[in-house]
Amino acid sequence: MGFSSLRDYAIIGNDDRTALIDRTGSIDWCCFPHVAAPSVFARLLDDDRGGYFAIRPTDSADVERTYLEHTNVLETTFTTPGGTLELTDFMPLWNGGNHDESDQCAVYRRASCTEGSVTVELEFRPRLEYALADTTVSRMTGGDGFVAAAADTESLAEWSGTHDESLSLHCCGDFDARVVDDRVVGTETLAAGDTVWFRCQYGENEPATRQSCEDALESTVEYWKEWTASLLEDAGALIDDTPWGESVLRSGLVLKLLINEGTGAIYAAPTTSLPEKYGTDRNWDYRYNWIRDAKFTVQALYNLGRKEEARDYFEWFRELSHEAPAEIKPMYGVHGETELTEYELSHLSGYRYSSPVRIGNGAADQAQHDIYGAIVQAVYETLLVDGSLSESDWDSICAIVDHVCDIWDEPDCGIWEYRDQPRHYVHSKLLCWVALDRGIELAEKNEIEAPLERWRSEREAVRTAILEHGYSDERGSFVQHFETDEAIDAACLLIPIYEFLPPDDERVQSTLETIREELATDEGFVYRTKGSEAVSEVHGTFVFCTCWLIDALVLAGRVEEAEEIFTNVLDAMTPLGLLSERIHPETGELYGNFPQAFSHIGVINNAIYLASARTEGAVLEHDPQLANSDRQPFF
Repeated sequence: MGFSSLRDYAIIGNDDRTALIDRTGSIDWCCFPHVAAPSVFARLLDDDRGGYFAIRPTDSADVERTYLEHTNVLETTFTTPGGTLELTDFMPLWNGGNHDESDQCAVYRRASCTEGSVTVELEFRPRLEYALADTTVSRMTGGDGFVAAAADTESLAEWSGTHDESLSLHCCGDFDARVVDDRVVGTETLAAGDTVWFRCQYGENEPATRQSCEDALESTVEYWKEWTASLLEDAGALIDDTPWGESVLRSGLVLKLLINEGTGAIYAAPTTSLPEKYGTDRNWDYRYNWIRDAKFTVQALYNLGRKEEARDYFEWFRELSHEAPAEIKPMYGVHGETELTEYELSHLSGYRYSSPVRIGNGAADQAQHDIYGAIVQAVYETLLVDGSLSESDWDSICAIVDHVCDIWDEPDCGIWEYRDQPRHYVHSKLLCWVALDRGIELAEKNEIEAPLERWRSEREAVRTAILEHGYSDERGSFVQHFETDEAIDAACLLIPIYEFLPPDDERVQSTLETIREELATDEGFVYRTKGSEAVSEVHGTFVFCTCWLIDALVLAGRVEEAEEIFTNVLDAMTPLGLLSERIHPETGELYGNFPQAFSHIGVINNAIYLASARTEGAVLEHDPQLANSDRQPFF
């Protein structure tokens, strides 16, 4: 059938699982038992080998899709010449009852004919273990359903080991399904009022019933509506009477899908190896939690009123901060995994034949000095709202800040994780300054014992280094790294956001103008960098960098300009309100892993900044224009 555009995909999910469904009713990406596990459907990454689960009319159809209001339950309407088919897709959530995590490892699909008659086609073609294992499909004993299992094979890589697991399919209703070779197929004509349920379940083969499917849908809808009602109540300043309310709400729902409820950590994206540009090898696995996302994530969660999720996220960082600073990694698996060895799956063609397909991420072993400022800032942001630090927590923060004193003047791999050679990246120095500055403020405001003389001295040294070596008079801008006048970087937009310099500083203003003129399109979409020897080609505009530009413009008092660019970002969303990592500046096509948490966090935080600037007296947990003098002690 060929590859679908990212714009044609919807996401469903629960807690620790997601699936991507295209406009034709095909599940083209799904991993079980969690987002970072091997895929069971991966046509997204190989149209021939990847596997899929399709339910669709046999006739041509007009397609309309929407989420059931205020939920992550997808509704697809196929209008054919003979009638109308409604397909409802979701992963189950329960507010109580006798259910465990294994019950959530499922996809429910309801096919209902609402008008006329429609002939419906089923094709269930799982390919377990990233399609690396031979998958057999058979009818269960007694004929109650079908089961797909990975045949024992020596071709499985060393990172595998779940090939004894299975995937079952149960049909509830009159539908003639059968096994043909390596798949389950079936075709049935539904008349108005007819409904058939399909449940795809990982690891468990207990039969489904129509009533159990209906109960799952009712509970899932109730869960999402309750969650969203609370969000709407708490985040009114970001949503009420604004043209972007629905986009902020959908971004919150996407972010919720990417949160692991058990640990509080957040997947950067639920996919791997969706390319920065077709045909290139810059394809990475994003199914992990990056430390550097912390400040922005905490800000977004609190301003959405998601205090429980924010506290869980904080607890995750609290545990990380207790590790020896030199051992802290730039990213982790959301279940706490530290071994993220990178592999290439050479048997998969890649999305639109962009190879290699990678699992794991080698950047986990890089030296990235920005992580220390990200951790301290995350703690700091959390304490602006609630929480407290224990003595052991403070000891850990002290250890991190002391470590920054020791390593800030060393080169690292930077925010963009370049793999050629370490450099003295300005963003990394900025976050080292943040670690020192916030550590000093925590100690001073709360009269806690700390080596303040050393911290103040090193903070001043970092500041001096950034101002002397990180700003180019010739370029009229802060630059990507020391010893360059050519490379400019969108990460320098964070200088006023982290309060290193005030927004009205001439160097900040000049940097803003340089980035606006040289890194941004006329619509305001921002490339990550220009003139950098660290990367040969820059692919597509980066959504989160564009969000940084919007925030920086608000801080600079250029609110109308910021709002215009924000509107352009919202217009670039898919019809279902989703964003990937990158946007093609001319065609608007989406690139990179999808949907991207960072992009949706950026949208939420843009709304925070604009609400702060537009609405006098807006009630925001993390008002970005809150003066330092207004901040209260944390202990």
